Amino acid sequence: MKKEKETLGYLPDERPSPVRLLLYAVQQVIVMFPATIAVALITGFQVSTTIFASGLATLCFVFISGKKIPLYYGSSFAYLSAISGLVAAQGFSKVNGILPTEAIQVAQFGIIMSGLVSIAAGLLVRFSGRGAVEKVLPSSITGSIAMIIGLTLAGNALSDAAPAADAAGILGSGWVWGVALVTLLSTILFSKYLKGFLGQLPLLLGAGVGCLFAAILYWIGGSGMNLFRSLPAEALAASAWKLGDGSIFALPAFSLPKLSWPAVAAIMPIAIATIPESTAHIYQLDIYVNDLAKKKGKGRYELSGLLDRNLIGDGICDMISGFVGGPAGTNYGENISTMAITKVFSMPVLIAASIVAMIISLFTPLIKVIYGIPTAVIGGLEIYLFGAIAAQGIAIMIDKKVDMFSSKNIAVIATVMVIGVGGQYAFGGNIPFFGVDVPCIAGAAIFGILLNLILSIGEKKEKPAKK
Repeated sequence: MKKEKETLGYLPDERPSPVRLLLYAVQQVIVMFPATIAVALITGFQVSTTIFASGLATLCFVFISGKKIPLYYGSSFAYLSAISGLVAAQGFSKVNGILPTEAIQVAQFGIIMSGLVSIAAGLLVRFSGRGAVEKVLPSSITGSIAMIIGLTLAGNALSDAAPAADAAGILGSGWVWGVALVTLLSTILFSKYLKGFLGQLPLLLGAGVGCLFAAILYWIGGSGMNLFRSLPAEALAASAWKLGDGSIFALPAFSLPKLSWPAVAAIMPIAIATIPESTAHIYQLDIYVNDLAKKKGKGRYELSGLLDRNLIGDGICDMISGFVGGPAGTNYGENISTMAITKVFSMPVLIAASIVAMIISLFTPLIKVIYGIPTAVIGGLEIYLFGAIAAQGIAIMIDKKVDMFSSKNIAVIATVMVIGVGGQYAFGGNIPFFGVDVPCIAGAAIFGILLNLILSIGEKKEKPAKK
């Protein structure tokens, strides 16, 4: 008699063994690290504080959601232009890549206040029901927004895969592509062919293979073939407290917010863009978690019914991150892709990942190890992850049976896709509109919502067919 094949994977309320749990957690941290660190580097926020804030906010989100929604909170790209414009208008500039503490404090106030937008949206869902949100944010919008999130990041993935391609040494050679491709292909092969426990660590193993290949190139070619990065000294300069010179242990550079109404006006409206994104993420999770639950013979996990808690938690996490000195954020599509690929949706793994992130932020050697991963390796992973985010947008529309022959749906999806993707590649992510730079994802989401509502006027609901 044949033994039934065991379905691998962990549902939100399941816990892996301690060793597996730690490895899954490290994989989640590595996946969130590039985007979260990139936001810190672009805005000029402190690297260690940003990492700590992401871990703390994730841990808080886990308990705010009642340990039911497996989402990782990280820094959001949606706020980049608003923060950059604010600090420039206030007369601040980065020194060796880091903003002055006073500039960060001003931005912190706007970030904290932006959390109120998501909380208000969550309360609206709670008291008006999911139907009200689904009318404003149907699957045609949430699915297409998920797609443009992945597609607008495609340029970042390829830029990271071949950083500074016009530079000398390895960066100016084809070998940098070699590192990215080795990482990408090994990750895909691990995901496809590895079975059992190792089959749930494709991204971690792929990153390891990429780093090994980069190390071999360094060993053969010396310093001219070095892709590994060094942590800038300025990253430790503003630490709240250091043990000795800070080479082993250094507290992040925590700071308190400073009242600023211009910061509220610049940053708070951007939170509107993260609401459709966060809504799309909860629907993505609902599909993948319940697919695994079905295969394991378990009952449904009504994650989409927790949309209100997800939005409220997202807003509170913005406030938590802003209070300690971190950038505004959102739950991460990269981490959802990782969970979808590995089938590991365990809440204990997310708790461990948040603790690992906070520990890394305190110990300088750990920050150096993670920060030192070659950008080409990160780019190789991103090609897979960002593409998976876009694919999940398609999955939302398939799962919700969006009518692709409806003229209304085609109009909404088409305009959301072109505004979102076109805004990224034509204007660098911010569309100039009557003197205001509108983030392309926010602009696409708002236009899609308004167009859908206009086209729904006078639309008759289909009556259920009689049996």
